[in-house]
Amino acid sequence: MIQWIRSHEAILWWLTAASIVTFVVSLILVPFFIVRIPFDYFTHGRHQRKLYADHHPLIRGMLVIAKNLLGYIFVLAGILMLMLPGQGVLTILIGIMLLNFPGKYELERWIVSHGSVFRSINWIRRHAGRTPLVLE
Repeated sequence: MIQWIRSHEAILWWLTAASIVTFVVSLILVPFFIVRIPFDYFTHGRHQRKLYADHHPLIRGMLVIAKNLLGYIFVLAGILMLMLPGQGVLTILIGIMLLNFPGKYELERWIVSHGSVFRSINWIRRHAGRTPLVLE
């Protein structure tokens, strides 16, 4: 085992650095996005806001693609944070909220309705001076 560690020392240093960077970035970005969720986002039966509706169709398409790409990055980072230091479940939730797919709103509500996730989100919102999320 020690021989393997010594022969792959560079990889282990890179993984350590990536873990530290991921942890620090999650501490900054997850609260940034959580406080921007409208407090009544989960009280509606369905989420029907048309994103970027007032933009030109080409610009709208590029913005939706960029938003989805960012969502995939957050989901992958959140999955990694389940094994590495960081806020894995909250990061996955932020990623899911950025993605577009059928049934997304129901999945978001299901994840947020779990007690520990809901308490964590509202703790972050309370410390940021925001109104706590409301579930129906």
